[in-house]
This record gives sequence, C-alpha cells and structure tokens, in this order.
Amino acid sequence: MSSYITRKTPGNTEWFRHDRFGMFIHWGLYAMPARHEWIKNLECMTDEHYQRYFERFDPDLYDARDWAKRAKAAGMKYAVFTAKHHEGFCMFDSQYTDYKCTNTPAGRDLVKEYVEAFRAEGLRVGFYYSLIDWHHPHFTVDTNHPRRKDPDALKLNEGRDMRIYAQYMRDQVKELLTNYGKIDILWFDFSYPNARSDNGLVGKGKEDWESEKLIALARELQPGIIIDNRADMEQDLWTPEQFQPTQWVRHAETGELCTWEACQTFSGSWGYHRDEQTWKSPEMLIRMLINTVSLGGNLLMNVGPTARGYLDDRACDALQVFADWMKYNSRSIYGCTMAEPDLLPSCPQDCRFTQSEDGKRLYLHLMAYPFAYLNLPGLADKVEYAQFLHDGSEIIFKRGSEQSFMHGSKLSDDTLILRLPHVKPRVIVPVVELFLK
Repeated sequence: MSSYITRKTPGNTEWFRHDRFGMFIHWGLYAMPARHEWIKNLECMTDEHYQRYFERFDPDLYDARDWAKRAKAAGMKYAVFTAKHHEGFCMFDSQYTDYKCTNTPAGRDLVKEYVEAFRAEGLRVGFYYSLIDWHHPHFTVDTNHPRRKDPDALKLNEGRDMRIYAQYMRDQVKELLTNYGKIDILWFDFSYPNARSDNGLVGKGKEDWESEKLIALARELQPGIIIDNRADMEQDLWTPEQFQPTQWVRHAETGELCTWEACQTFSGSWGYHRDEQTWKSPEMLIRMLINTVSLGGNLLMNVGPTARGYLDDRACDALQVFADWMKYNSRSIYGCTMAEPDLLPSCPQDCRFTQSEDGKRLYLHLMAYPFAYLNLPGLADKVEYAQFLHDGSEIIFKRGSEQSFMHGSKLSDDTLILRLPHVKPRVIVPVVELFLK
C-alpha cells in the first residue's frame, strides 16, 4: 500500500485521488466575442455593451451527450462545468436572477443537460461557481471589475451591499446542490483579499463572500462533496493553475501533503478563443498528465465550447490525443500515485514513475526513448516481470553484473538493465509496467 498520507479534509477525496483525470468546461456568453473569457474585464465593457451577447446567445448545436462521450473516450472520469463565470451569467434556470440562459434564445437549462449527459456516461459531475459577478447590482466595483478604471469608480459603490450579494450566492448554490441530484465537486473561483489599486479600490476575500456560511451550506446539502480552497478558506482541494508543479503540493504551514489538482488549458484561454494559437502539442498534453500523477496530483483539462455549443476541431483533436494514449496506458494513471521514496532514485533521466496504490506495480514512462538499454539502479531484486503496457509484450531484463547483452564498465549488482527494442513503439510516451516482488 502507498505510504503517502494526505492532509485530512472534510470532503470525500478517496475516489478523486483514484480517478486522477477530469474535464473542465468553460462556457458562457464570452464564447460569442470569442476572444477570452475575461473579455468584459479586459475591454472594460459596460453592462449595456455586453447585453448584445445575452440577447443573441443561441447554442443550437449544443449536445451534452457528445461532450460526455468525448470526455469518457479521453479517459476522463469527472467533469466541472461553469454554472456561472465572472460575467455573472447563469447557465442554469435560477429563480434569483433574470440573467440566465432560459431568458436567452437558448431557452433551456444548460446545466441540467450537462448533468444528465455526463452522469449517463458514468462520469462524476461538478460545478464551477464564480464568487465574482460583474453583472450583479450589489457586487461592489473592485480591482478586477470592468468599471475599475472609471473616474468615479468608488462612487459607483454607493448603495451596493455585498451582504445582499453573499446571500444571493448562497441562494444559487442551494439551487445547484438541490435541483440536480448528487454533486461531487464544487469549484469556487476566486479570492484576492490583498489586491489594491491606485484609485482606492480593494480586492475581496472570505469576509466579502461570507465563505464560512457558504461552505457550511454546501456541506449540509451535499455531505462528502469536494470543495476547492479558492473561497479564501482551506478545504479539500489545492488547485495550481496554468503551471506544472515540480513536487507534491504541500501545506504552506504544516508541510503536510495536500490533495491537489492542476487545472490546465489546451491553449492559452479557458473560454473559446477563435484566434488563439498557442495550442499544446500532443507530446506536451500526455507529459502533463504523467507529470501530474507522478507527483500525486490530478489533472483537470479544460475545453471551451463555441457559442453554438460544440467543441471545435482543435479541442476534439486534443481530446483524441488523450483517448489514443489512455486506451492502452490508463493503468499507469488510475489508482496510481507518486512512487515510494525508496524507488524514486531509481528513475532514470527523462523518465517518470507512477506506482499503483497497492504497491504491486511500478510504471516507467519513457518521456525520451532510450537506445537499446535502460539502467534502473536499485531495482534488480525488486522486479519479477516487465512488459510494455500498451501491448503487454515482454521486456527482457538482467542484473548489472550479468552484462551478456552489454559492453563497457561493470554496473552495480543491484542495477536492473532493461533491454528495449531499437525502434520506439508508436506511442507518444511508451510505458514499461514493472511487476514488483
């Protein structure tokens, strides 16, 4: 069994640490301008200007079943859908606002379709709910607000009451956690209590959100739900964004290992961005997944559907990269974690280990394919069988002292020498499955 013990939290993270791979879905009115999900902020748009998107939002090609099937084929085990992003637009039929999808040409509850489709494919479902709301009349103008540059930005806050907005959030979270059955993840986003601007605006944190009440409500309604730590309160999940950690994420004060999830995009934008060109290569996508699990984490990979509701060719191609690799190599991801500390020094350069949580199998991911032989110091007495994971074909190995298929200086007796085919298998990152004694 794995010796790694993560920090105890209120939610049930056992399934989460097993499943390792999920789909993030950023979808809203911002898919229409198609130039970044923060477009209202970046271009300092007024509500009146942004209204053009609300009046024309018509995702006539939205088929949540297609999304769910693609997610499942890619090896994803759960999903997190943006029920409300920073723009304040609700993708569900909330009774607490008119600013919702059912009042647009879409005319239906888009969250409901997502939940039903993903659940039908056996995937767990989660909601992203923005703490920020650039449309709500009681959300005060702050350092991230589209009106932050107005000459009278501070005066705009006269009559606004964050207590009313905090209650609004609780009302909507109650809807989300009551009307759609069992919800596995609640992803709040985000807090910035230390932000300050030259014109006197400040950021927001747990006091503004009334996070204690909000989280208590969520846990009362959905016991065991997983909640991230972005409401300015430690909960179940640490969420490094748009970078790859180089070690297991630890608690800043106690040093305890945390349950963590790297959230990443296929390109440089979360929402649909028509002209964005920094799409990640197939090699980088697979390496990101392997790197994350090799450090005890999960990967939440984002798609940004178009305004008409489908996943464009670039997103489908990226999902297919995962589908092709995971079809044969998912055993090195599901139920796996960082290799035991005594095994880590054996991992060669340009390789990554993952290990099954029962400790019986070690997975060697060949990020750069070696020529003919690969030395694994310290493993000679620990491995009883080796094979490529993608096809189950045997890999011959010997001790360092038995150099019948090697020349040169003698290796230590505890070194395991793998004999690999000269030609790399047609797999982006081949995996060697080592059965431990």
